[in-house]
Amino acid sequence: MRTLYILLGAVALLFITSCESLEQFPPNIASSSSLTDFEGVLNAAYFYQLGSVTPMAVMGDFRSDNAFMFEAPYTEFDIFGPGLTAMEDQFFGPFYSALYKSILSANNVIENSSDATEIGEAKFLRALSYFKLVRVFGAVPVNLSATPSATDQSILERQPASDIYSTVIIPDLQDAISALGAEIVDGRASKYAAQGMLGKVYLQIGDYSSAETQLATVVNGADASGISLQANFADVFGEANDLNSEIIFATQVSSSINDEYGFSEFWSWSGGLDTKSLNPLEQDLVDAFEASPGDLRRAVTIDTATMSSPKFPQTGGPDHDWIELRFADVILMYAEALNENGSSPEAVLDVLDPIRTRAGVEVLDHNVLNSQALVRQAIQDERRLELAFEGQRWFDLVRTGTVDAEMGETIDSRYHLFPIPVSEVLASFGVITQNDGY
Repeated sequence: MRTLYILLGAVALLFITSCESLEQFPPNIASSSSLTDFEGVLNAAYFYQLGSVTPMAVMGDFRSDNAFMFEAPYTEFDIFGPGLTAMEDQFFGPFYSALYKSILSANNVIENSSDATEIGEAKFLRALSYFKLVRVFGAVPVNLSATPSATDQSILERQPASDIYSTVIIPDLQDAISALGAEIVDGRASKYAAQGMLGKVYLQIGDYSSAETQLATVVNGADASGISLQANFADVFGEANDLNSEIIFATQVSSSINDEYGFSEFWSWSGGLDTKSLNPLEQDLVDAFEASPGDLRRAVTIDTATMSSPKFPQTGGPDHDWIELRFADVILMYAEALNENGSSPEAVLDVLDPIRTRAGVEVLDHNVLNSQALVRQAIQDERRLELAFEGQRWFDLVRTGTVDAEMGETIDSRYHLFPIPVSEVLASFGVITQNDGY
């Protein structure tokens, strides 16, 4: 299960990052021309995703109405003002740095490897990295070279998110789909991981027609590729269940490998083991489960005695994989795309039946939920219960334009994004600009 990390000791000799240099361009100690085997470099691109995991988990749930911070200055996550810049060292800096390192490693494979599968995996990882970056920061610098110029400052200029979607993320995922097989091997990127992620990207930018096409392919091809919902919701999570049949792609985590994120990890934050938020569970999420009586997901997701989440159990915590995409998420996105494209409530709600049945609750009645708007709300409610503490909620609210309605307050849209690390702005002498409001 940890095959991706076998060569990391060797890879560490290839990529060393100086704290004095801009993090998106760590110096490449070994020239790519001296390499003939790029498996280790590809493994590095996988490995660097680890640094993005906990920041993404915290941003996705603690910024939303699922969880909250108790200790200042971390309470800035719930204030929606300029104070989040104080969180750079623990969240935004490691996130930004790790993803650009993954991108640089992926670029090296894409430019120099002769193995089509390696290139496909690298393009998937590059797309995934930029997708995370634009959802968190909006416009960001783009580097598509294994050897970026150290003197060309223009490469540091932030590019509009729309351009990054159209010129990098979508083409990379399309290339990955063409290059990769449908079978998931050792948890690595596969055709359906790329296709499912492309569907998520299209939903993000509001292209529901393209999203439906991609997601339908995953839903219809799942059985043949060994992808299926776990019979029991609890069996999706926990170290013993890593890489189960529902997991289409996960960032693999191992306690034997030190990653760049040196703080409390995602399972500690959700479980209330960090003093900054010992009882992180928002009452609003408890109320959401109260509105779904008999829901088997409740005991897995929330603990009202400790007001925390046991979803990623503390036993085996340092070895929990971080789920980037699972089949239930694909099904929910597919239902959303169908609804936005005008399918009947009956057809859309039927797609959700397996998820509702597994959760031990009645399937939704299309005679009651008989309009696009009602079905839209039902899907978003289902996403919240199904995916809570998986780093999805805040990004769903922003994507669907429901931040104010669901958070119960008017929030300046400037704070839908997070602050660019101040260290990057300063190190670039202002070529990299800060997001408005920070």
